[in-house]
Amino acid sequence: MQRIFDIDSWEVVTHKLDKENKRLQESMTSIGNGYMGMRGFFEENYSGDTLQGIYIGGVWFPDKTRVGWWKNGYPKYFGKVINAVNFIKTNVFINDKPIDLATDSIGDFTLRLDMKRSILSREFMLEKDDAKLKVSIDRFVSAAQKELFVDAYQFENAGSTSFKLTVNTQIDADVKNEDANYGERFWEILDKSQSENRGEIVAITKANNFGTPRFIVGDEMVNKTDLMPEKTNQLESAVQNQFSKELAPAGTAYFEKRVVVVTSRDYEDQPSLIQAMHELAAKIAEEKLSDLQSAHSQVWAQRWEKSDVEIDGDDAAQQGIRFNLYQLFSTYYGEDDRLNIGPKGFTGEKYGGATYWDTEAFAIPMYLGVTDSSVTRNLLMYRYKQLDGAYVNAKEQGLKGALYPMVTFNGIECHNEWEITFEEIHRNGDIAFAIYNYTRYTGDKSYVLNEGSKVLTEISRFWADRIHYSQRKGQYMIHGVTGPDEYENNVNNNWYTNYLAKWTLKYTLEILDDVSPEQAAELNVSNEEKQHWQDIINKMYLPEDDELGIFVQDDDFLDKELKPVSELPADQLPINQHWSWDKILRSAFIKQGDILQGIWDFIDDFTPEQKKANFDFYEPLTVHESSLSASIHSILAADLHYEDKAVEMYERTSRLDLDNYNNDTADGLHITSMTGSWLAIVQGFAGMRVRHDQLHFSPFLPKKWSGYRFRLNFRGRVVQVSVGSDGTHLTLVSGKPLTIDVKGQNVQLGPETVTA
Repeated sequence: MQRIFDIDSWEVVTHKLDKENKRLQESMTSIGNGYMGMRGFFEENYSGDTLQGIYIGGVWFPDKTRVGWWKNGYPKYFGKVINAVNFIKTNVFINDKPIDLATDSIGDFTLRLDMKRSILSREFMLEKDDAKLKVSIDRFVSAAQKELFVDAYQFENAGSTSFKLTVNTQIDADVKNEDANYGERFWEILDKSQSENRGEIVAITKANNFGTPRFIVGDEMVNKTDLMPEKTNQLESAVQNQFSKELAPAGTAYFEKRVVVVTSRDYEDQPSLIQAMHELAAKIAEEKLSDLQSAHSQVWAQRWEKSDVEIDGDDAAQQGIRFNLYQLFSTYYGEDDRLNIGPKGFTGEKYGGATYWDTEAFAIPMYLGVTDSSVTRNLLMYRYKQLDGAYVNAKEQGLKGALYPMVTFNGIECHNEWEITFEEIHRNGDIAFAIYNYTRYTGDKSYVLNEGSKVLTEISRFWADRIHYSQRKGQYMIHGVTGPDEYENNVNNNWYTNYLAKWTLKYTLEILDDVSPEQAAELNVSNEEKQHWQDIINKMYLPEDDELGIFVQDDDFLDKELKPVSELPADQLPINQHWSWDKILRSAFIKQGDILQGIWDFIDDFTPEQKKANFDFYEPLTVHESSLSASIHSILAADLHYEDKAVEMYERTSRLDLDNYNNDTADGLHITSMTGSWLAIVQGFAGMRVRHDQLHFSPFLPKKWSGYRFRLNFRGRVVQVSVGSDGTHLTLVSGKPLTIDVKGQNVQLGPETVTA
């Protein structure tokens, strides 16, 4: 565990420039607005270790996959998010010498991410030669105007001598990705111009050989300052403005940079894009900074009003849940159904920035509770609109139906690891489960009976073709797969995958009975198909061990050396950073919940004895080296009344990045796993379930806490749940009266708070 920021309920703050952990600081101070975002790297040139990263939603590039061999059906490219044109670049000079916090003498340093208002601030005192300069910077990407970035500087001469203060600000297209295979730069400049206090660049992603779209991005900056403009040279790959003045002792100056960022995703052609950019920049230029900040912060206030989780008595836990909610909403809030939730969001390059199954399995259950249902519906529509790509993926494998990709930007598989691309096909079942989860939670059947029924049908056709019948055992099986536990590759009969496949076929048949005649005609599922699906349901092989009383993760799992993680030397953890991949695959150590993932999904379908036996067997073997792991274990531990383990796993999932548990946060935050902290509190500690269209709770109060509160959106109502030493208090904040179950007793919720 590594803690580099102070504990604070609403802020991520430090008073130390930690040069050894600069990338960690950058990851943890990332900001975004769903449309674009950036790591917390400095605006000015920094000669020490740093990872520059600005990313725009839906803007990507097909990077040719380099794996050493090619096989039929293998993805043609590895899709990756690309570093956007650097529109925040601003250098400050004292007597024509650039400041560089890696080498200059600084004091009174503060780096603060205000999560309530979503503003990143930096303050420091810099001494250079005989000069002493105090600098304060506020940065935000607007939640009220998605295309807007604002940087606001305040300067003060804190010394006894005058000096020349110069600010040079740029939009710079000379950027690249750190992880690029060939060190290439992705941007070609189409147009650029600069004048006294403004500048613009219009750039396009370079051509590629795969037929994927090229993206045009326009960036226009408008600068406001009391410094005097200076004439600047034309640069080959950047535009710049420069301002300066002599700053007397106690003298002050300000500088504001406002940037409008537009993309071809929203405009038909380059002329309309440029026109829109100019109109928006002109509008933004006339507004007061305070009004821009206020509009932005008001949006965040509305989000927090719906979603904030309050924890009494544990400031670290409080900071953890708010940090995770903040970063999730910075990444996605459902405004654009062409976008999804990348595992790193806008915080780093790793994982390519694309869509994974994390969204359906982990993000949807949380977003259902903290946002309007339209946000989750947009996530489902994202998959529906990419159904054509899923057909292509299945066809590439020589199979019928639709195979949704493990990693994608456009529906086409673009992952570059064969054991994932070909074999981690449980993702199809996770997408089906998300449709069920949305329908069960919201009570809205309009999606599942229309677009959703199409998705379910095509997924089921894939399963029916991918599954094979074993004549020897008289059962259906699925060989050559990888389950959620990626430390077990190319196995036969992964229990989770088999269970989901069987369940998906069963659920699809149920939905087909309810669709309209017109929809049934469009789906065109024959009686022969239905009979085959039912036969698979009846005869699907699900490995179990009667002696141990457990479901078996795969056919060969119990033949491995079964020893707990507690027997591993501490200096060998995490094993993915110390062991060869071959050694990991031969071990029985589990990356994340696999059997337990399935039990969590269908938690009410298993007996307490089944849940206990499987948790007790598999949790000691789990190294939790997937960021997705801890939340599942926290929820199941709470369900089993293992309260200490539930809290331990909550602390891990809530502060995974803040405390750098897995020693990999420098690459970027684990965005999709951040849902786990909310899930652990609401589904774990509060025991929230939806059973037979009714909301249920079975709360407990962790020993370290004196109370906790959250709000839950459910079927047009907002319910506030408050758990303390004096019991559970429930309030219907809005919506029609509602009957809920609390520990087996029905409670009628109306305008008055009810204690249960």
